Amino acid sequence: MLILKRISLLVCTALILFACQNKQAIQEAVTEEKTTENTSFKMYTMSPMAQLMEEMYANALVVKTKLEAGEAEFGEFPESHLKIMEAKMTDPTDRDMFFETQAKEFLAYEKAFYESKKGNKIEEYNAIINSCLTCHQKKCGGPIPRIKKLKIQ
Repeated sequence: MLILKRISLLVCTALILFACQNKQAIQEAVTEEKTTENTSFKMYTMSPMAQLMEEMYANALVVKTKLEAGEAEFGEFPESHLKIMEAKMTDPTDRDMFFETQAKEFLAYEKAFYESKKGNKIEEYNAIINSCLTCHQKKCGGPIPRIKKLKIQ
């Protein structure tokens, strides 16, 4: 009878331990799954305005290189830059009267640069870059160091 009680006690203890370990394993799996969900990465996608700004930057870099090399032919006004007036922004609240005014000024400077055959092209080019800086100093300061490097001294 004593042996039967001990065996029953051992079986009950084993069942309790097994049940607790199984519950703990399930809890660890759930915790790991939640952690994985919280640390999943979301791929950054540029807004249409950010993409346009990258295109404008690349175009300005090409023009700067040509100016520094003494070239006088820059092609035609990049019509795609007109999208600045309508491209979807990363933060839609940034499209306000200030932005609209600055965008029109940028386009005017850029059109003047491409259309004029006379005048100081470096000054005209720097006016374009300064219009970019003026806007970015108020709106989105992140690209300012890159924009400053576009200026010709």
